[in-house]
Amino acid sequence: MSSDDKLKQIVEAALLAAGRPLSLDQLQGVFAEAETPDKERLRTALETLQADYQGRGIEVSEVGSGFRVQIRSEYAPWVSRLWTERPPKYSRALLETLALIAYRQPITRGEIEDIRGVSVSTNIIKTLTEREWVRVVGHQDVPGKPALYATTKAFLDYFNMKGLGELPTLAEIRDLESINRELQLKEPNMAEPGDEPSGDDDAAESVASLDADLSQKDEIAASHSGELPLQQSESE
Repeated sequence: MSSDDKLKQIVEAALLAAGRPLSLDQLQGVFAEAETPDKERLRTALETLQADYQGRGIEVSEVGSGFRVQIRSEYAPWVSRLWTERPPKYSRALLETLALIAYRQPITRGEIEDIRGVSVSTNIIKTLTEREWVRVVGHQDVPGKPALYATTKAFLDYFNMKGLGELPTLAEIRDLESINRELQLKEPNMAEPGDEPSGDDDAAESVASLDADLSQKDEIAASHSGELPLQQSESE
């Protein structure tokens, strides 16, 4: 066995054993100091492994935290049946808040409320931070010093993205109603208590578009997260 083949097999074994994304630095850490490959060799091994997986049910994917072995998204409908517990359900308000943070970051809670036209529930922010999808990255230099929120690498990992540049432009996002028909999400959208329309049609349409894209990406995330796709309900 050549040294390159052995390196590829070590990388494959490490990714399968980790069960989470590994960065190039973390992959280097599995080797003894005297035999540590440089990052260029590791990338070559990963590219070879990706080629080996062509035409199979699994793939090597690069996400925010590094590289991982995952099933291909087209097989999610079958693999998801391995988990019989009910998936977590999130309200439209939570998905809208997450979408605004993803596209407008860094952003304050007050700015989110201005765009949506309603207050943001404390439980929504708590849920997003507990899931480690968003974090506080600073404070705005205004009275009260409101926290600035941004997405995390865990957010990128969950939605199967390498970086925020993979979020499509608003022009590429279809409307929420169309996406829901495609995903056959038959549950009605439930509002948060006190979540009344703001009357700002442009803002509402923009938020619905952002919400739609995250819903679409979440179906892809189900292929490797061990969770069923998010659905909209009145609970966070």
